[in-house]
Amino acid sequence: MNLLISIFNTILYQPLFNGLVLLYIFLPGHDFGIAVIILTVLIKLIFYPLGSQAFRSQKALSSLQPKIAEVQRKHKDDKEKQARATMELYQKEKINPFSGCLPLLIQLPILIALYRVFWKGLQPEQMSFLYSFVPHPGTINPSFLGIINLSEPNMFLAIFAGISQFFQSKMIMPKAQTKAKEKTAQMSEMIQKQTLYFFPVFTVFILWGLPSAIGLYWVVTTIFSIIQQYLVFKKIPTA
Repeated sequence: MNLLISIFNTILYQPLFNGLVLLYIFLPGHDFGIAVIILTVLIKLIFYPLGSQAFRSQKALSSLQPKIAEVQRKHKDDKEKQARATMELYQKEKINPFSGCLPLLIQLPILIALYRVFWKGLQPEQMSFLYSFVPHPGTINPSFLGIINLSEPNMFLAIFAGISQFFQSKMIMPKAQTKAKEKTAQMSEMIQKQTLYFFPVFTVFILWGLPSAIGLYWVVTTIFSIIQQYLVFKKIPTA
């Protein structure tokens, strides 16, 4: 376990932490919030191709939900036939149901490291992780624009993160179907609607008690993702 923690710190946490400190030191005004925003955007740009792949896969799966619901209705009494028909549908549409998860799994360790940077990075003992060429910043002022203390929870950032999460989820939902199709896709649509509202509420609940640096990171990430989704979906022809 200690070996894994050491590898995690060396490969992920330490580079991200040093990057944040460098941004804080060299940015005019030494605004910690601006440093968080820039670091977040840089990370999102690095993973832009993986994110685009995930969004395309999620959009394809979302658009396929009515057909999947029809397969489930047709073979509701035979789970084996249902599974076989569903896989045949995926093959026919050339969609890998797991392709949207892989990019997210690859990014997960980065996200965990970023959370730790924003959560623990302000503590004095974390300065031991600084590289020799990185100047010691002294005491980091956790202020964002002189208004928000990013070392403390902030309900406005938490709520804004939930709202932005809602709009991001809304973008990926398929458009309303005709009444005849809605009956066959009723269960699928119900799950999608529950997810649409659950994740934003869950986001607010999680961020409510965390340092608002994490909330700021979440907001920037979500806004970036909304823009990226728009650009990706714009290139996908509508059926």
